[in-house]
Amino acid sequence: MTAETDASAPTGPEKGTESHDPAVPAAYAAFMRTGWAEVERDVPAHPIQPWAAARRERLATAFPGERLVLPAGSFKQRSNDTDYRFRPDTAHTYFSGNHTTDAVLVLTDGEPVLYARPRSGRDSDEFFRDRQYGALWAGERPSLAELETSLGLPVRHRDELDAELRRGGKTRVLRGVDATVDATTAAEGDAAADGELARVASELRLVKDAWEVDELQEACDITTLGFEDAVREWPQVLEHGERWLEGTFFRRARAMGNDLGYDSIVGAGSHATTLHWIDNTGPVVPGQLILLDMGVEGRNLYTADVTRTLPVDGRFTPLQRDLYQLVLDAQQAGIDTVRPGTAFTAVHQAAMTVLAHGLGDLGLLPCSPEEALDPDSRVYARWTLHGTSHMLGMDVHDCAQASVDVYPRGDLAEGMCLTVEPGLYFQADDLLVPEELRGIGIRIEDDVLVTADGCRNLSAALPRTVTDVEEWMGRLVP
Repeated sequence: MTAETDASAPTGPEKGTESHDPAVPAAYAAFMRTGWAEVERDVPAHPIQPWAAARRERLATAFPGERLVLPAGSFKQRSNDTDYRFRPDTAHTYFSGNHTTDAVLVLTDGEPVLYARPRSGRDSDEFFRDRQYGALWAGERPSLAELETSLGLPVRHRDELDAELRRGGKTRVLRGVDATVDATTAAEGDAAADGELARVASELRLVKDAWEVDELQEACDITTLGFEDAVREWPQVLEHGERWLEGTFFRRARAMGNDLGYDSIVGAGSHATTLHWIDNTGPVVPGQLILLDMGVEGRNLYTADVTRTLPVDGRFTPLQRDLYQLVLDAQQAGIDTVRPGTAFTAVHQAAMTVLAHGLGDLGLLPCSPEEALDPDSRVYARWTLHGTSHMLGMDVHDCAQASVDVYPRGDLAEGMCLTVEPGLYFQADDLLVPEELRGIGIRIEDDVLVTADGCRNLSAALPRTVTDVEEWMGRLVP
């Protein structure tokens, strides 16, 4: 990153600049504003256009005659003058297709307008001075016309948004995304009404359309390649530990997708018993297991979420094999439960029934498996810890603002996508389990699409059975 300093720099930085930036004399600024070509690019129509239009129509139908405001959000600071890579708000992009910062989708009685910040013009210093929005610092943003062509909806300058929001009329805002929008509409704010918008926007994403299914399948396919990359670099994994594996998977995510869907969990040995171990700083030791919970976010922001637990040596020990098979049986019981009309919670119950009886067979439960499975007991959960499923889509934990009566207390429907991911976790300091179990964590997770008569495993390309995992590693490890 550039770090030039100049003794003649102003004492206080202007907006979009920093204190260590060089001074900009008037002559330099005037010269920079001359001699630039006017460029308007030919952009194709984004394939999301018809799908996003249908989604907007469903959303508008839920709130007839009202103004609905869905911001994309802006940059988030990482440290001092550096920001995280921007990722737009999920609801905004679901209904618009837009990926640019600071944009706001407004539906007024069903008619959409996208208010966007276009690329910086050459009539001000922004294009060569502003670190967040300047073309020479951050890259060219699309013009309003380019956005309109790409997304297939009217696009106006963000500067016109304030007047629109102050025009009056029943308005609902997706809150907590854009501080400026929140402030502008604060006087007319209605927390209950805004919450209803967030709920409906979330519930509309529960059933995936055909375009979304293809996006999820692509994310799973790229994720499979990322797992294969990691196993092909097993000698380096053994040398450098969890960090190497994390980095290898990230390379695939960036090369073929947008990013990671979430921070990769790379838990070797006892780190596998920490559900969200994202430090990924430990060694990978022969004789142990390693838990890999990783997912690629595709370029249209749909993410996979897959977990495999692998034997570091390439072959399971007898104890590891038995525990792994127990988790696999539990996962299969959950997958077999997935079909339209089944309660979402039934998937978890099916998997937990298998695990509770397995824990009983191991002599770990203080009561019978049936007693442990009673909702007033659940003592088996000491070693299972988490739910078996969550919805999946543009967010790894998708549709989180849906009514609890719809999700998780509702029924599955054709087109929903969810994970099935039971696990067993024996903490290293758990004195209630035999010493040979301590520090072992196993989770197996796949992404399944509810079909008319059951489900389709979108991540089935990655092996799951003991035999298939060992054969797969034996084939790929150098």
